[in-house]
Amino acid sequence: MPDSPLTDRTVVVTGAARGIGAELARELAHRGARLALLGHERAALERLAAELPTPALAHETDVTDTAALDTAAEEIRRRLGPPSAVVANAAVAEAGAFLDTDPAHWQRIIDVNLTGSANTAHAFLPDLLRTAGYHLQIGSLASIGAAPMMSAYCASKAGVEALAHSLRAELAHHGVAVGIAYLGWTDTDMIRDGERHAALHELRTHMPPPAHRITPARTVAVRLADAVERRRTAVYVPGWLRAVQLVRAAVPPVVLRATRRELPRTAARQDVRPTGLLGGGGRADRTAAE
Repeated sequence: MPDSPLTDRTVVVTGAARGIGAELARELAHRGARLALLGHERAALERLAAELPTPALAHETDVTDTAALDTAAEEIRRRLGPPSAVVANAAVAEAGAFLDTDPAHWQRIIDVNLTGSANTAHAFLPDLLRTAGYHLQIGSLASIGAAPMMSAYCASKAGVEALAHSLRAELAHHGVAVGIAYLGWTDTDMIRDGERHAALHELRTHMPPPAHRITPARTVAVRLADAVERRRTAVYVPGWLRAVQLVRAAVPPVVLRATRRELPRTAARQDVRPTGLLGGGGRADRTAAE
């Protein structure tokens, strides 16, 4: 896309080793951007960087480590130039009842998803101020309406929504735009791993249509890349999530009525113990945190 405003611009993507982050990096590179790929799994990041058609830098970084993020930011400025856009995508998840969840796992989800997003913004906002850039925070349907069996994930995604709104108000007069992406179920290895566990599978399948449907990661990546190009305030994938935003006050009582009936039935039939951190990204995060 030679006419893309992203051509020869530096874009940072966290959680870039797999899933949405990797697909988004491919799409942004197709539109001419230089990519800074941050996350765990150095080998996966380097393979992705090597396949992209534009200059790319792979940097193994834990978003909960502020010193590591500052080091990454310095290297990105030196090798690719100051970022014009940053996508805070890194996240982990676990499904299971709150009382059965290991408190350390619960805290880690908050640390990565919420505090890690704040750390990412803090490390790169000086660059975005310089470039009058764009910060995209990856949120979720869980930012709009919390669900049972995923308390830490829902709390963290509600938190990043508030963070994005706060940053937008603070930075608008500097010419920096801040957006949030509300994503539904997406076909990543995190969700595929979760589908093996009753705690997550039952949650998804008992949601009313179309909420239970899974969107291909490639479809999500294209919509996110459009949002980066156009500096969108909000992007909804699938698009029907915009309607949920309009009636979000009605979501908690609807969820309560449904789960009051279904959760006891599920627990009587199947093992709903906590899943542990899900997917390859969850395994990589566990290894890095040890």
